[in-house]
Formats: sequence, structure tokens, C-alpha cells
Amino acid sequence: MAKSGKRIFTGVSLILACLALVPAIFDTVSQSQASVSQPVPVTRTITFDVGVEKGPLNQMFNLCVGAGRANEGLRADWQRQLTYVRRECGFRYLRFHGLLCNDMGVYSEDKNGQPVYNWQYIDELFDSMLSIGVKPFVEIGFMPSALASGQNTIFWWKGNVTPPKDYAKWENFIKALLTHWVERYGENEVATWYFEVWNEPNLDGFWLGSSAKKGKNDEEFAKYAKLEYFKLYATTAKAIKAVSSRFRVGGPATAGCAWVPETIDFCVKNKAPIDFISTHHYCVDSGYLDETGTSGTVFSQDSNAMSGRVRNVRRQIAESNDPNLELHFTEWSSSYTPSDPIHDSYHSAAFILNSLRRSGSAPQSMSYWTFTDIFEENGPRSTPFHGGFGLLNYQGINKPAFYAYQFLNRLGTIELKSNDEASWITRDDKGAVQALFWDFTITHPGKKVLNQDFYKRDLSPNPKKTMQTTLRISGLKSGRYAATFYKVGYRVNDAYATYCDLGSPSQLTKAQVALIKDKNDGSPFDRKVAIVGEDGVFTGDYEVRENDVCLVTLSPL
Repeated sequence: MAKSGKRIFTGVSLILACLALVPAIFDTVSQSQASVSQPVPVTRTITFDVGVEKGPLNQMFNLCVGAGRANEGLRADWQRQLTYVRRECGFRYLRFHGLLCNDMGVYSEDKNGQPVYNWQYIDELFDSMLSIGVKPFVEIGFMPSALASGQNTIFWWKGNVTPPKDYAKWENFIKALLTHWVERYGENEVATWYFEVWNEPNLDGFWLGSSAKKGKNDEEFAKYAKLEYFKLYATTAKAIKAVSSRFRVGGPATAGCAWVPETIDFCVKNKAPIDFISTHHYCVDSGYLDETGTSGTVFSQDSNAMSGRVRNVRRQIAESNDPNLELHFTEWSSSYTPSDPIHDSYHSAAFILNSLRRSGSAPQSMSYWTFTDIFEENGPRSTPFHGGFGLLNYQGINKPAFYAYQFLNRLGTIELKSNDEASWITRDDKGAVQALFWDFTITHPGKKVLNQDFYKRDLSPNPKKTMQTTLRISGLKSGRYAATFYKVGYRVNDAYATYCDLGSPSQLTKAQVALIKDKNDGSPFDRKVAIVGEDGVFTGDYEVRENDVCLVTLSPL
């Protein structure tokens, strides 16, 4: 019943009054239900003062990036893409397999068994790289077949994975190659390069080959492979240092962070030169070395899956007899197969930033594997989005992972202190401020579901995880600023989603490529002019959904 003062409804009046209230009652219920179903925004405030510095920005994130193999670098499309990512992402070094393979034509022998060296393909590749400001992070491998002790190979392009048949010839070959580089580029230039001996020798696919087991069990074979690698390493490192003691050499370039203490111990005891440790890690809980992706992989449920390994290797170095060695992760990513749709997913951008940020100053570089889907371990790929490693697909379409590195490259040179761990806050010498922040949430359900099934679907973010994020910047000079907001996430610079909307065609037309590029070109999500008053404070509010990555730049006008 309803009362208003002393007025009391009775009979028909009461019935009519109740009927009149029905719409309001239903409207109230409807609004109540709506409020229950709508997520309550989670708030996040990032505060910092432009005058409170943390120090120079650690730019280990773009020191190096990976590529498939050397011979692919002779192609025009590969070179165009490298030029693009160098400009947009700032990568300074490039590492790849296959520099010494047969398709680079570097080594043969005449009828008398005398070596014949040929540097023309390497010269063309290195000249091209250096012309755009990209230095080689030289992986020494694989074995030229004319110098190999066996016929075991890996990949479609048949990289020979056996030791040299004659270590004296190998040593002379390495000396000749380094001497050639000094003559061509000068010792000062070559001294800025890195030289890494082999690739993943702890995996029999990459070193010796399974036929070399010769009746050994797995444990015996692993010991045999390690000792043989150390012989190769010592011979190669000494040959490099014989040309110039200034040249930097390291290894063991192992999969899964293996052999680090053993390598340092061997080098110390045998006086083998070593300037850095290199190793690899990929963030999967299950799966195998697998070029085709048919065995399936499962993304790790550990948000520290990468950074934890990086810090552990740094600890191993610190506890060794050579505790000041540099640490380079010369391969890393979410998954080690080039057929994993997580590489194409918008989830990758936040994963990359989370991994890099939490690794801190432990590594000197973390080389993302790879910059391009022009990658032929299993032969040329036939579909435009196949889960390839690249930041770009083979038509040069930017994947979400590309924007993680582009945003990093737009940061200033001075890092500022802030209260937020999932962010980088910087300023530059022009008075501009940059705030890069993200949400990283592992949405993969775990071991029962393969990446190849999970990440191929339309995976919209959980609306209950949306954060209303406030940037509060103090210490600014008063005046007008250009406030620009960039974003990558679900259906924002999400090329794979656009590709799926087109029906996931096995081949893209020229018009479809242009459409995907245009829709996901990294244009500002929002742009406005902000007025900073005498208090020197800027406040901005931004919506951050699950696994969104955001960059806000504030530039004086």
C-alpha cells in the first residue's frame, strides 16, 4: 500500500493506484537486474612525477631480434620487412640460423681436398643489414656439408648438424671468415658484433643427430654431445680471438636454459674464451620441438614463466667462477613451434611486455623469435596466418605482438619512478612524457586444451576484468599538451580477428591485404589537447580491458 500524508486509498482507488505503480515496479526491477549484470569497473591509478627519475631506460628489449635463416635474408620481401621493423621497433642486432649452410655457398673443397672459401652471399646479406643500422649477432652454424663428419640434417633447408670432420680445417675456416670481415668492415666495427657458437646443442636434432648415438643410452649420449660441443666451442672461440682479442664470443645457445654452469666451468678450467652466456626459453607447459605444430603446445599457467627462467640463469652466472658474464636470451617467445596461433593472437602483446618487464636488468638482451613469418624451417608456408613466430606475417601485416615493440620503441630515454609494476613510465629531452601500461591475464584453461585449438577462436575479454585506469602526472610545466592514446587488444590492431572476419581465406587478395593493414595500422585510439594548469598536474582516464596494451604520450605544444 502507498501512503501520502493522511490520504488513504480504498476500494477502486486503491486498485487503480496499484495498477499505476506496476510499470514503475517492473522498471525498478529491470534496472536492478541490469545493475547486477553489469561488471563493476576495477579502478587502477598510476601516479608519477616527471621530476622523479629512476634512471636511464634499460633498452635490452630491442637490442636484438631473431629471423629464420641467413638465405631468407637475400630476399627483397625479407629485407623490406627488416627495414620496417628496424625503423618502427628500433632493433639493433639480428640473429639467425644457417649462416654457414650449403645454400650460402661459403665452403667447398677442390679435388685435392683443399678448402675453397666464398663470401659473396654473406657479404650481400651483411651489407644490406648494416646499411639500415642492424648489426649481426652471428650464430656460428650450421656445418657446411663439405666440412661435415656426417649427413644428419635438420629442417626443410637441411642444415647439417654434425661436428667438423677435421677440426684444423674448421679452425682455419673460422679464422678466414673473421679475417674477411675485418678487411671488409674494419676491426672496430666487427668488435661491436657478437659471436655465438652453434644453436641448441643439447637437442640431438640440432647437434650430432640421432644416428650418432651408436648404442649409447640417453644419459651417455647427452654426456657425449656436451663434451663434443665443448670441443667445438673451444676451437671456435679460440679461432675468433686469434683474429682479435676484442671480439665477443659466447654460448652455449642451449634450449631450455641448459648447460649454463657446465659451460662456464669448462671455460674457466680449460681457459676457453667466453664473454657472454646465451640460452633460450619458450613459455609452454607441454609440447615438443615441432616445426609443423601437429604435436600441440600448451601455454604456461605461470605468469613468471619467462622472467623466472631469466632470473635463474642470472643467478647461476652470479654463483659461478665468472660472475660478471653478460646474459643474452637469443631466442624466446610464448611457444617454440611456428604453427601456434598464440603468436597471431592479441594476447601476445601483453605477454611480451609482462615477460620483459619482470625480467628487469637480469639479461643484457632478450631476442624475440622472430621478426617475420618469412620463415621456412618446414618449408614455405601456404596460409597468411598460420601461427608463425613473426611480429609481421609474410605479407608484412602487423600482428599485435609488433605493437608491443613499437610502443616500447616510442618510450623516452629516462625512466621515471611510479607506483605501478605493469607499466613503463618515461620522459625524453623534449619535455614529452610516455606511459606504457597493460593488463596481462592468462586466459588459457590449462593442460587439457591445446593452443592450436584455444587461440583459433574468437576470444573476447572478460568484461568483469575491465579496469578504469587513471594516469596522474605531476611536475609538468603549465601549458597545452597533445595527449595521444594508442592501444592494442581484442579487435583493436588485432589483424587476426580481421582475417577471421574475412572467412580465414587460405590466400589473401591484394585488396584483402590492404583492408587488414588499413584496419590495424596502429593509428591513435584517441587524440586531444590537454591543458595543464599552474599546479602542473595532468589526469587522464582510460579503459583497459583484459590483455589490452596502452600507450599514452603527452607532448608539449
